[in-house]
Amino acid sequence: MSQNPTDLIVCVKQVPDTQEIRIDPDTGTLVREGVPSILNPFDEYALNLAISVRDRFLQGSNVVALSMGPAQAGEALRKCLAIGADSAVLLSDRAFAGADTYATSYTLARAVGRLSPFSLIFCGYEALDGNTAQVGPELAEILGIPAVCYAERIENLAEGKVTCRRENEDGQEVIRCPVPALITCMTPPDFEPRLPGVREIMAARRKSLDTWSLESLGGSKEEYGLRGSLTRVTKTYTPDIKRKGIRLEGEAGVRELVSALKGVL
Repeated sequence: MSQNPTDLIVCVKQVPDTQEIRIDPDTGTLVREGVPSILNPFDEYALNLAISVRDRFLQGSNVVALSMGPAQAGEALRKCLAIGADSAVLLSDRAFAGADTYATSYTLARAVGRLSPFSLIFCGYEALDGNTAQVGPELAEILGIPAVCYAERIENLAEGKVTCRRENEDGQEVIRCPVPALITCMTPPDFEPRLPGVREIMAARRKSLDTWSLESLGGSKEEYGLRGSLTRVTKTYTPDIKRKGIRLEGEAGVRELVSALKGVL
């Protein structure tokens, strides 16, 4: 594994197909075995952004894709390699199972410690299967580095500082902070993903994929997975929808709608 101080780390996650999510009723965690999975789309944009930073500002550096999950998560990392990542690391151990956002961030931080030094860490702003947007900021906090959240573009990387652009309710913000730093990425509307060809896909299959276990990261089992989690899912359920619709037709329907709106307003 490279030890280049300009390396870029991209944290990615393999998530269940959103139409196929199942929950373990005992632990409240996602059932991943045997479920169709995809590379988290927000992480795919983060990877593309890291590749563009490498090509624009840090020629000769390496983009390292990092993921935690079961063995099947290696497929998501293979896709990262095909898109343009230089190397990939899978964190896979039964001790990592059932991790909440904190335990996930802690595990990633231990791996980043092995990959150091680095310039930037990129994360999608959230994962489709959790929608918490917590792992990126928590990882930055554990590592003790600044975080820029919801960035859409990297404007510049020079003189030990990174300049990011992001949208907000009032327009756009340009944020500059020292590196190393962590950036969570919001996918812009004009994003066009890199589509690897057959040659890139075959080359990705030939690249080595490092797999690190708890033994590789060090520490106690109590710090990882369900044991190391600070939160617990006590109940998972689909709420009852008690609202009912009303069908309105013709001129009478318009009058009824106006009357109903007046009652609401």
